[in-house]
Amino acid sequence: MTGWTTRDIPDQSGRTAVVTGANSGIGYVTARELARRGARVVLACRDATRGKAAEELMRAQAPGCDVRLAELDLADLTSVRTFATELREERVDLLVNNAGVMALPHRRTVDGFEMQFGTNHLGHFALTGLLLPWLRAAGPGARVVTVSSGLHFLGTVDPRDPQMDHRYRRWAAYGRSKSANLLFTHELARRLAAEGSPVVAAAAHPGYASTNLQTAAARMEDRAWAEQAVRLLNRLVAQSPEDGALPSLYAATAAGVRPDDFVGPRVQLWRGSPTRSVRAPWTLDDRASAGLWTLSERLTGVTYA
Repeated sequence: MTGWTTRDIPDQSGRTAVVTGANSGIGYVTARELARRGARVVLACRDATRGKAAEELMRAQAPGCDVRLAELDLADLTSVRTFATELREERVDLLVNNAGVMALPHRRTVDGFEMQFGTNHLGHFALTGLLLPWLRAAGPGARVVTVSSGLHFLGTVDPRDPQMDHRYRRWAAYGRSKSANLLFTHELARRLAAEGSPVVAAAAHPGYASTNLQTAAARMEDRAWAEQAVRLLNRLVAQSPEDGALPSLYAATAAGVRPDDFVGPRVQLWRGSPTRSVRAPWTLDDRASAGLWTLSERLTGVTYA
């Protein structure tokens, strides 16, 4: 894996990819680089205006690319179901569960879930379950890549209070949602293996990459000083979205990626070329992953067949 870059992405001609949160940050870079290698890419974005701007920029940066915009709000299960129902593709070779929110003040989704757990985990859980028939139809080479974070080490999902209803702490809630991403990947990989499916479920994290995630909470709370401080920190120590997208692109396209792999930057969970990353032991707990799966099916109403 040493020195792996976008130049090493294999030809993606004939493959269809769905990338959530493709209008900015590492999601945009991931979608653009897949399109540059010949994939047909569905840009699954919550905001139609920003999504359209991203689509136009992508066409300018990757002339001749095959991309289309589709609205998807992961904080609204009706939107998730509509997206899956209206998907025009006959098959999906790659699903990149990239979109997310970070350390927000306490908010709830349309369906009443804590926003970080609901968006980062439940929305993607539902989307993956609904798109699984398309992925199975793609056969060998199909993958589901879910973007977690090195900050999953902040804590695992407490089955007694998975949405932190009793004492909400924004960073702990973020860490739990990112642990949920890894528990989901672990259980999905186990279930796919049990059914003999060739679909590979893996996870990735970008390290510390400069994206809109870090400033969203400050903007929501109208804390201009905090937003400026984060922007300064990003300029000083964060890697670019281009570098931050490398683990996702590796997990999505590189040969030798195994079920339940977790790919991240080589240096201190922070930056560098992609490699298999360390992860908290609780994200490999079969009982915890099965319990979260059962809870997620009940909350979303999406049952994996």
